[in-house]
Amino acid sequence: MIKAYANTDIGKLRELNQDAYYKSESLDEVQLYMLADGMGGYNGGEIASKLAIESAKNYIENNFKQIPKDRHSILQLVGSSMEYANMIVYEKSKENKELEGMGTTLEICLIYNNKVYIGHIGDSRIYRIRKEFIRKLTQDHSYVQKLVKDGTITAEEAEHHPRKNMLMKALGCNAFAEPDVMVKGFLKDDIILMTTDGLTNLVTQEELFNYAKNNIEQATKDLVNLANERGGYDNITVVIIKNI
Repeated sequence: MIKAYANTDIGKLRELNQDAYYKSESLDEVQLYMLADGMGGYNGGEIASKLAIESAKNYIENNFKQIPKDRHSILQLVGSSMEYANMIVYEKSKENKELEGMGTTLEICLIYNNKVYIGHIGDSRIYRIRKEFIRKLTQDHSYVQKLVKDGTITAEEAEHHPRKNMLMKALGCNAFAEPDVMVKGFLKDDIILMTTDGLTNLVTQEELFNYAKNNIEQATKDLVNLANERGGYDNITVVIIKNI
């Protein structure tokens, strides 16, 4: 059985909440969780994040029944749903001058048969807690992460780099998207955290672990409050899912 809670907040400085999320009801056949952090234009980011989630959700729900339930087919479905969402957001941005250049991050967790099928693009993150360990499952598609990968800067330096928010990949900015897809085990008592950078820029991985380990419902509130106490410079969103 899966329990999931989510919370989103505009933060202290922004005029709009450009984050969005979706979580399945517990009785849904497809257990689906999504999170997006939009960007661009006056309200472009808000439109991009909601549109990406809605499009990917519809794509998965319309096609899940028809596909074989093997690892390859489900991963392909998640990847295709993101490519479809990319097309929808990209085409929308072309319709209106004010929406030009809008885009969004997108995280998808499709949970089926004690596995989590993940789709990822941008710098929102997915973590898994198993027993006493927390592990980041996604790699940020950011300029700074590329510098870390190339050995130009350390992971510690990356945390405070002035170009931390510069993305190398996002959804809806180009005609084609290249999301990462992967599958991970999701066993009894495992916890998945999906977060936007409004949270992870202000809260450490260790703090994510300590809060989520105790009470996932309370953690979604406490983590948002913690980010706001530390400045709340961006919109803050967290989805926490536990296999109980």
